[in-house]
Amino acid sequence: MKPFLSIIIPAYNEEKRIAATLIDIDYHLALKDYSYEIIVISDGSTDATVSIVKRFSHLIKNLYLIENKENHGKGFVVRQAMLYAKGQWRLFTDADNSTSIDQFEKMLPYFKEGFEIVIGSRAIKGAKLMPAQPLIRRVLGRLSNLLIQILLLPGIKDTQCGFKCFSDKAAKKIFSLAKIDRWGFDIEALALAKKMGYKIKEIPVVWKNDLRSTVSASAYFSTLYDLWKIFWSLKKGKYPL
Repeated sequence: MKPFLSIIIPAYNEEKRIAATLIDIDYHLALKDYSYEIIVISDGSTDATVSIVKRFSHLIKNLYLIENKENHGKGFVVRQAMLYAKGQWRLFTDADNSTSIDQFEKMLPYFKEGFEIVIGSRAIKGAKLMPAQPLIRRVLGRLSNLLIQILLLPGIKDTQCGFKCFSDKAAKKIFSLAKIDRWGFDIEALALAKKMGYKIKEIPVVWKNDLRSTVSASAYFSTLYDLWKIFWSLKKGKYPL
């Protein structure tokens, strides 16, 4: 039977955090009356991430592992897992558990209103960041978002929060066309969704800033390069929409 919710966790060398994340997700979802599956997808991890997930598969029901031997990028593995998942709703979330799965409950009312894509946001009223990001990351993030809004996604204040949910129908259509393998994949997914006419709802979430984050400042510039590629590809009709 198709589960109600698929939780997708892209992971690259997350041996220090993945266990706590899996425990937290299972703890919250075990109390719910809907069915779920948890999919961890390793992006060529070279540490103990894979072995830890395998051990937990005996303790957590419906926990699945997709193991990539090589690193391809977050966009690649999210796309891979979105098309592998079976859930009616497919949510990807970060391996550091920066947004707890309990925030998914905020999304449910919008599914009933006809939204097929609901995304978490750190930039709209009601969002809570604990603690706030360093100043340089806030500045880079705001400048990046300004360009994203101008070129592709007006009105969406935070395209990069790693907590996004898609209906099964939307996930299949969007991620079967997506091409971006690394940081700009969120922008591409949302731009394709908009082009296809899907309703997108941005909601505030509680976001915990893990100071051990491995995302470097260069990721912002990589994202902007991807933004330009997406803009140009849509302009030139390179996506078979």
